[in-house]
Amino acid sequence: MTTVAVIARAGKTFGGGLDELRRVLDDAGFPDPLWYDVTKSRQVGKYSRRAMTKGADVLFVWGGDGTVQHCIDAVAGSKAVIAILPAGTANLFATNLDIPQDIAKAVEIGLHGDRRILDTGIVNGEHFAVMAGAGMDALMIRDADDGLKDHFGRAAYLWTAAKNLSTSPVMAKVDVDGRRFHKGKISCVLAGNVKDVYGKVAVFDDATPDDGLLEFGVVTAKSLKQWVSTVSTVVLGRSDDSPFVFTTRGKRMKVIFSKPTPYELDGDLRKATKQLRIKVKPKSITVCVPALASAGVEGTR
Repeated sequence: MTTVAVIARAGKTFGGGLDELRRVLDDAGFPDPLWYDVTKSRQVGKYSRRAMTKGADVLFVWGGDGTVQHCIDAVAGSKAVIAILPAGTANLFATNLDIPQDIAKAVEIGLHGDRRILDTGIVNGEHFAVMAGAGMDALMIRDADDGLKDHFGRAAYLWTAAKNLSTSPVMAKVDVDGRRFHKGKISCVLAGNVKDVYGKVAVFDDATPDDGLLEFGVVTAKSLKQWVSTVSTVVLGRSDDSPFVFTTRGKRMKVIFSKPTPYELDGDLRKATKQLRIKVKPKSITVCVPALASAGVEGTR
């Protein structure tokens, strides 16, 4: 018999909300699942581990990418099966895996969809599923989280990006798999596990979340003109054509900044640091996906 657990982030919702989720689970034969309401995303890991000790076979995670990231960080490397209920603003991980913002369909995927074994990335000891970023990327997310995201959704990111265009680049040394990849001023550094890391914008065209590699990128744009050129090129799906974007792929990245620089994991801000150590953790999580779905990557079930 399957044991279902729900870890629900307070303040996040879609469809008919948690009441609808309870009805759908009841109709599916799970009238009394293990249920944990959490008020802060950092509590998610604690209750994910608790659900596993109580025998949960499937962890339904209700929230955005930050909520899912905390669950993944807690259970990566275990036999836990994660079912995403995309109740956040961007829901980038769910979007890359073709999980819809429809409660009944998302529950069906969790109970009867395929189980896909995926890689995660690790930054300074903490797992992520979508991306990690430092510099401009983190500043944009920091300011969007200051109430704007709740009121304006994805549009908040456009506003905060414009607000931070004048931010001074930082000197950095970037090594990939033990070799120097970049040295000089940078505006942003990214590590991606999936193709789309900003809504429907494919920053890393060749990314697949189960190939044992991460995608790495450095942005050197400094002026407003250079940033407009960079963003325009990336939105058109030609990031490799920008003279201010450098990308590669590998298993490890080490970044040393000249001064403490904020960074983010799957859309959640972390404290500023002078060093990032990033690596891939192959085949470390199991996620429920639509049956026969490519999850944005053909032939990688």
